[in-house]
Amino acid sequence: MRSLRTRLTSALTGLAAAACLGLAGPAAPAHATTGADPVGPPQDDFMSAFGYSVLHPTAVPTGADDWNCRPGTAHPRPVVLVHGTFENRYANWAGLAPKLKRAGYCVFALDYGGATGPFVGTGDIAASARELAAFVDRVRAATGAAKVDLVGHSQGGMMPRHYIKFLGGSAAVDKLVAVAPTNHGTSLWGMGLLARAFPGGDELVGATCAACSQQITGSDFVQRLNAGSETHPDVTYTVITTWYDEVVTPYTSGYLSVAPNVTNQKVQDFCPLEFTEHLGISYNDVADRLVFNALDPAHAQRPSC
Repeated sequence: MRSLRTRLTSALTGLAAAACLGLAGPAAPAHATTGADPVGPPQDDFMSAFGYSVLHPTAVPTGADDWNCRPGTAHPRPVVLVHGTFENRYANWAGLAPKLKRAGYCVFALDYGGATGPFVGTGDIAASARELAAFVDRVRAATGAAKVDLVGHSQGGMMPRHYIKFLGGSAAVDKLVAVAPTNHGTSLWGMGLLARAFPGGDELVGATCAACSQQITGSDFVQRLNAGSETHPDVTYTVITTWYDEVVTPYTSGYLSVAPNVTNQKVQDFCPLEFTEHLGISYNDVADRLVFNALDPAHAQRPSC
């Protein structure tokens, strides 16, 4: 079996090659949705979902962005799904979005941080947080909900903390569930693993991908984000990591400081033989169960291994 590093690098190289063929389509405002965006089918893994998004760069995951959805009493807050760096709403959430919808949630997902798919989430993180703020306001206005819950992967688990801390997001967010987040940054090797899979190599870090350099451990962005309190008392935070994360290195850098409103979890604490890595974790059944538990702790279930 190939190593995780080899599999991840090969996967990203293939994705980069597809993007460079010009299949991404015309640029559009990252947070814009027309209501006519194609709905893609459910997927079981990241690579299948990303391959679909290359050919359908504005695709919406099944179950997401139903602007007529009204939350019920069982799940009174809409769930907003936030993708990671070099990813997009469909590639990240084609598995989880339909599961949430079937469970009775109103589900929404945005593209941010660049032109519409397939590679987004590369722009300045503070600007991306403003896009998230605008999207959340739109969701709240459409659904009538006072607050939303956020579920994010990688940068999508960290970037909302800027929104919460600096842009007044604490008034609009009840829960943040962060899957393999870059909360304290990652080593240059971790971001480099992503960057070197693309034409241009290291030049991609910080040049055409502002979010890459901002997520390196010790960056000005990371230091400012974590200065003082890492969390807001009005928001509940859950962090879900995997021991096999080769992008967020070390994986423990995703954890938030201990606080009454913080839960830090690792997939292998529940199922030691789960080998999911950074890209795969948003399609992992154990991680999905932990997401559901965080969103609805009154009906939490232990993951099945």
